[in-house]
This record gives sequence, structure tokens and C-alpha cells, in this order.
Amino acid sequence: AARARRLNERANIILFERGEQISFANCGLPYYIGGVIEERKHLLVTTREAFMKRYKVDVKINSEVVKIDRDKKQVEVLDLRSGGSYTETYDKIILAPGAEPLRPPIPGIGLPGIFHLRTIPDSDRIKAIVDTSRPKAAVVVGGGFIGLEMAENLVLKGIKTTIVEMADQVMTPLDPEMAAIVHAHLRDEGVTVEFGQRVESFHEAEGRLLVRTAQGKSLECDMVISAIGVAPENKVAKDAGLELGPRGHIRVDAGMTTSDPDIFAVGDVVEIRDVVTGLPTSVALAGP
Repeated sequence: AARARRLNERANIILFERGEQISFANCGLPYYIGGVIEERKHLLVTTREAFMKRYKVDVKINSEVVKIDRDKKQVEVLDLRSGGSYTETYDKIILAPGAEPLRPPIPGIGLPGIFHLRTIPDSDRIKAIVDTSRPKAAVVVGGGFIGLEMAENLVLKGIKTTIVEMADQVMTPLDPEMAAIVHAHLRDEGVTVEFGQRVESFHEAEGRLLVRTAQGKSLECDMVISAIGVAPENKVAKDAGLELGPRGHIRVDAGMTTSDPDIFAVGDVVEIRDVVTGLPTSVALAGP
């Protein structure tokens, strides 16, 4: 929205956000939990009021776009506070719904004490447990970016941490030789990593959690962070008939245009062309 304003000072720009906050530092969430970022307010890059004043953008929070009518060139918006809905017309749309944490149908995944991390409210819930219940042991499922950052910060809080990873290394985008350096650092910090383990189920056991793997491991802990991966939030785009890739990401060209010339898409929801291989790929980082 800010970039669109810089390119056009006269356009009427409306920003819809279904949450309470806009522009928060999601990369900082694990470090807020670990106390590296001491104050919650430091996670907020800007506020709704400041953004509206500076960029002359109409920011509507607690407002979820649930449908795009490409023929009528309008969107249906659900007001999450009142429960009512209304329509808004458009000339162009920029879709940036991001990606949501994968929640596979593992038995027990809905138990108390099992957390995902995507938003500030998610981090509030995890931080409350870490600070008040003082868990002694935690299991992090997944050794990607979020999993490693959460492990780092749980260790900072004095929590004995185990990473359960299905692959034979953490940080799968890295070459094995590079990942070995990360493995050595994890060991130095006292983190246990269980490689080649797929979580089969979660159980409650005398006030604690039991994580069982398909390979026969049984890990007892006080809390679980599920960081298995992310899936694109593509429902609105899919319902609108936009072209998607094989893993559900919105297909865009080099100018981030979708299969509809009046709809653009950016961020974790899109599939881009890899600059090295030339093949379609998704990169859940800042680039796209």
C-alpha cells in the first residue's frame, strides 16, 4: 500500500486487514517470546492511525475480504466485529494474504500446550506460558526458520529444548555441509535434535505432553511448538478462479501480475520463478 501510494499520489487506496494490527515485525515474534525484544510495542512497525495519516490510505482493520467478483469488479468484505458484510468496488487489487501454519490432522494436535506462531496474539499466548508456567522442557516440531528461532529463544529462557525433524538435517534449503555447522551450534547450546522422525500423535500424560513419532520415539515435555511449515492462504484467489501452482500458490509474472491483469499478488502466497533454476518456486521470505 505504501509503495502504491509512492507511485501514485492521487489513487484512492483501501487496505483491508482482518487482524487488529498492521505492519508488525513477524520475524521478531520468537525474539519477543525469548526476551531479546523486550517490549511488545517494538514489534509494531507502524500503527493504523500513523499509516493513514502519512500515506493517505484508508485502513480497515478487523475486515476480511471473503470474495472477489471479477465480473462486477468488486470485493465482499466481512466486518469481523459486527458480523455484517458489504461490497467495495475496485480498479486494481493487490493480494497479500500470506501463508498460514500447516495444521496436519495429527491425533491430539488440538491439545492445550501445543502452539503455532504466526501473529502477535500467537506470541502473546506462548509468552504467557513461558513466563508464568515456567515449562522445563519443550519440543519444537520442524527445523526450519521458525523452528530454529523458537528453539533459540526457548533455550534463552532456560527451557530444555528438543527439535523433531523429519529430514536428516535442519534448514533443508542449505547444503548438508552448511547444515552441519548449524547442527554443531545446536549441540553446543544444549539442543537435542531428533532427525528422521515424523510425529505420529500427541497425548496428555499426568499434566504433561507426550510426543510420539512413527519411528517409535516418545518425548515428554511441557509445551510443543508446531513449526512444520506453511501453506498459502489462497481461498479467495482460488474461488475467484485465479491460476494457482501445484502447491496452491498464486501464479504471478515478473511484475507480480496474476492470471487476471487487474489483480496482483505478493508475499508468501505467490509462486515466483527461481532466478537460479528458472523453475517455479515459493519463497516464504521478504523477496516476493
